[in-house]
Amino acid sequence: MKSVNNFLSFTSTGLYCQAGDFYIDPKRPVHKALVSHAHSDHATPNSGNIYATGPTKQFMKRRFRNSIRSRFHEVAYRETFYLDEVAVTFFPAGHMLGSAMIRMEYQNESYLYTGDFKLQPDDSCETIEIVESDFLVTETTFAHPQYIHPDPENEIRKLNEVQTQNILLGSYSVGKAQRVTQLLSKHCSEKKIFVHREMVKFHEVYEESGVHLGNWEPYTKQGFKKETGSIYILPPNWLHRHSAQHEYFKVFATGWKQSYIKCDSILHISDHADWNDLLKMIELIKPKTVFTLHGDGVHLKQFLEGKINVQLLNE
Repeated sequence: MKSVNNFLSFTSTGLYCQAGDFYIDPKRPVHKALVSHAHSDHATPNSGNIYATGPTKQFMKRRFRNSIRSRFHEVAYRETFYLDEVAVTFFPAGHMLGSAMIRMEYQNESYLYTGDFKLQPDDSCETIEIVESDFLVTETTFAHPQYIHPDPENEIRKLNEVQTQNILLGSYSVGKAQRVTQLLSKHCSEKKIFVHREMVKFHEVYEESGVHLGNWEPYTKQGFKKETGSIYILPPNWLHRHSAQHEYFKVFATGWKQSYIKCDSILHISDHADWNDLLKMIELIKPKTVFTLHGDGVHLKQFLEGKINVQLLNE
């Protein structure tokens, strides 16, 4: 079993801290979980106790509704609390609304778990806050030199060139859809924006948290067809259902080079750090050792060989 300085253990359930008797972003229900953000690969329901930010709590409650049976402990950014002898502090991760990096201090050593993060500016969520730590556990979703994310504003403006067709825009329902809605409202202001019913409840969490997403409304078939050039934001599986239809211009918002859904174009908009931002993050945090998780850290390890020790937890 791999470990982070004998403090965090990498298990099949997730990262486990014996000193504090808790898991971080566990894959199945546990007795005590620290949840970095609300995406399903990080936020598993029904742990006995869940420590998370207010927005993450609201996203989870709206996603799982009456099926969730956890006791939530709402955590404010920058406010330290203790689990046994471990001091825990959440800091904004810049990934989506409520996302957090989790810093832990124990026996004069500090450990930072990034969860998912980005350095790219994003008005739809809190700006990332960098904190130095002795050990860094980081995501490596796009840890390859070929991934340098473009300016999202330039990407979204491409849709202004689509004049004679209505647009179907595929996007993940939590985080990405809200960011895209806000970007469309700012940079494609002449287009009417419709939002799939599955996304509306998550848009409402943003609005209730004081994040204005611009002018949008729940999708209706009649309203969408009536407005030439309008945009309908819908989940990937729903975009896939329209893949054979040629009356609409179909686009998918993703950080990947290729789309796994048949479409006419890709909006290269990512909520993760790219290669340069990952290197910048390591430079700013100044860790003794970097541990990689959630992705492939091989290229990072090779690039930093001789400069800093990089270990792959999920190798």
